[in-house]
Amino acid sequence: MPDRAPQPVDRQLPTEEARDLITLVRDIVQREIAPRAAEEEDAGHFPREVFSLLSDSGLLGLPYDSEFGGGDQPYEVYLQVLEELAAARLTVGLGVSVHSLACHALAGFGAKEQQAEHLPAMLGGGLLGAYCLSEPASGSDAASLRTKAVRDGDDWVITGTKAWITHGGVADFYTVLARTGVDGPRGITAFLVPGDAPGLNAAAPEKKMGMKGSPTAQLHFDGVRVADSRRLGEEGQGFAIALSALDSGRLGIAACAIGVAQASLDAALEYATGRRQFGRPIADFQGLRFMLADMATRIEAGRSLYLAAARLRDAGRPFSQQAAMAKLFCTDTAMSVAIDAVQVLGGYGYTQDFPVERFMREAKVLQIVEGTNQIQRMVIARHLAGPETR
Repeated sequence: MPDRAPQPVDRQLPTEEARDLITLVRDIVQREIAPRAAEEEDAGHFPREVFSLLSDSGLLGLPYDSEFGGGDQPYEVYLQVLEELAAARLTVGLGVSVHSLACHALAGFGAKEQQAEHLPAMLGGGLLGAYCLSEPASGSDAASLRTKAVRDGDDWVITGTKAWITHGGVADFYTVLARTGVDGPRGITAFLVPGDAPGLNAAAPEKKMGMKGSPTAQLHFDGVRVADSRRLGEEGQGFAIALSALDSGRLGIAACAIGVAQASLDAALEYATGRRQFGRPIADFQGLRFMLADMATRIEAGRSLYLAAARLRDAGRPFSQQAAMAKLFCTDTAMSVAIDAVQVLGGYGYTQDFPVERFMREAKVLQIVEGTNQIQRMVIARHLAGPETR
């Protein structure tokens, strides 16, 4: 068997514009992202220059309206762009997903005046966003968040701490969920907070297992003053806005996960067809061939699942259950495929000379972010069997 280089994913895209878009993304990946991914991840370098390039190329606002600088692309296309970016470097793919999540509240629930004032810079003006929901004592139980926003004339004063914030300390704006009323989900409101607001400070970035180039940090709000004109939606509507954003964000994570899984398979296939033992490529051995076949099948199933959910979203139909299924299945797939890729490479897979050990470390976080996979199972079960009885 000759050496066999991995082939690009054969994507089923709805328009010629979408095909051109994927070609553009692949060109940027090959020139600007993939060649430096391993070195920069190892060094913990945050690629702000890549996000600037993506913004200049119109790739940070793909699913939003062109009226405000977006790309007018359906989620079916946007998610496949994320997959391509994440396959090259998860820090970039997940970073674009988080930025899109941070834009969701304003794009979906903001007043027209707010959208006209802020969205163009957020979608194509070089700004980078972050999303602030989780807190040190409020992760899966997001409705119990304690960060407070107190009305003071025409302003709100925000006090509290947010945790696990991707782009924490480097973002230009934050979509922040804070308590403005009673305990529980009905007392939460969303705000758009500038990254340089007085009283807003980031802690040192977390020291993580993977994605070392993506800063994750706590944010401390010490009397941060925000004008009421930066309140997004109605008072008390914040939790509903957050859930709406997370449904879409989970599809972003699913697409990123399939990107990591595809990169893992590509690395394993390239190694297996080139590595010779007992006088022939190790890809000739049935046990390994079956592993590769199972890896490819899981990836294709995951890709089909997230695209089916995206098409529901694009059609304006409910997709919350399917988003949870996609996030659950695709991230579990990323983990299992990355582990199998390490096994295919054997001892070499456990070294930093090959990328699969990095893929394995990165895949793990995808089973945790934007709702752990245990939470996804709860969401799916509620759709199937109704709410839990108490």
